[in-house]
Amino acid sequence: MVAPARASHVCSEPQQQLGYQCRVAGTCHAVSCCVVFCAENPGWIRWPGGTERMPLVEYRTERLPNASPAAQQRVLKALLGLGVAHDTGLEPKLLELVKMRASQFNGCAFCLDMHTKDARAMGETEQRLYLLPAWREADLYSERERAALAWTEALTDIAEDRVPDEVYDEVRPHFTDDELAFLTLAIVAINSFNRFNVAFRMPAGSYQPGAFAGIAA
Repeated sequence: MVAPARASHVCSEPQQQLGYQCRVAGTCHAVSCCVVFCAENPGWIRWPGGTERMPLVEYRTERLPNASPAAQQRVLKALLGLGVAHDTGLEPKLLELVKMRASQFNGCAFCLDMHTKDARAMGETEQRLYLLPAWREADLYSERERAALAWTEALTDIAEDRVPDEVYDEVRPHFTDDELAFLTLAIVAINSFNRFNVAFRMPAGSYQPGAFAGIAA
């Protein structure tokens, strides 16, 4: 853990070029000395006077103590660019299950904290959350969800069997070509977030449900 980062900084030209725009006036919630979130306003926050900005997430972990705000936002924008939009035909709850299962495989505490909280906020049941690691032995998941979870595991552990034909055959009846492409992208995205957060020791526990609302994450 490192000392709390200064909550705001002067917006520079490189940051403006990243495409982030100030949306509403207000203040932000520093809920961790390593990670900064604003639940109400994804993106850049306008501070009093309108001259200072604050990124949605500051990657100030023990392994990235001096990352510049501009570099943080370039990384975050690239990761968010992998996200699946909300008009793909994939159910939000299904996507949360997929993200949690991949994060369980990869041991990403930050993403597990985030996606369990978001799933609960969507109305997901505690029982389905608890039994997710043993989904094959539970009858709480639809056939479509089960196919998505099998596909998630195969892609996440890709070195094991290189996504065998039987898993592909299992998932095909439950998703259109477009849906399967977007599902695969969602799995790629969460694996990328997992690897970044695990590598740099992103601390878990401070995420607030809905902090990424409106962003394809």
